[in-house]
Amino acid sequence: MVTNAASLGRSGVHDFILIRASAVILACYTIFMVGFIACSAPLTYEIWQGLFSTLLMKVFTLLALVAVLIHSWIGIWQVLTDYVKNVSVRGLLQFVFVVAAFCYLAAGILIVWGV
Repeated sequence: MVTNAASLGRSGVHDFILIRASAVILACYTIFMVGFIACSAPLTYEIWQGLFSTLLMKVFTLLALVAVLIHSWIGIWQVLTDYVKNVSVRGLLQFVFVVAAFCYLAAGILIVWGV
């Protein structure tokens, strides 16, 4: 079996399961956030800070951030593998996207756990 170091999973099936699981997590997070915003008519800073100061919301947000990282890593790898044929350019683009995704994760962790 041929494995690719740029792929997050060990195989295509593993990548498929990871991308579907991360999509479910992101969908749940989005539905929760839309519902919270819709039910909080006067959304103030205090309400927003109160939401993100609970441990459950911090963990849920961290889980969503990791899901974004996984989803984007696999998605970018698949798109670049399909459409960018030059190996050097594909590797550079993939590196840039993965570094950006990790920076977003680090910034999200600092922001969420800083509240």
